Amino acid sequence: MSKRKKKRSLTAATLVKAQAREVVGTPPPSRPLPDRRADAGRKAEKHRKSLRELAEE
Repeated sequence: MSKRKKKRSLTAATLVKAQAREVVGTPPPSRPLPDRRADAGRKAEKHRKSLRELAEE
């Protein structure tokens, strides 16, 4: 026999958030900003420039 799911208890945080959404509205969807410090090490060149490319510069 499967167990019944436990009912979630009512918390003050859910009530406050619901009231805020009614007054202000839902927040716009957004993407998190990438961490620039983490990307600094990864953007190094993967291959050396060839002699032809160095001569063109």
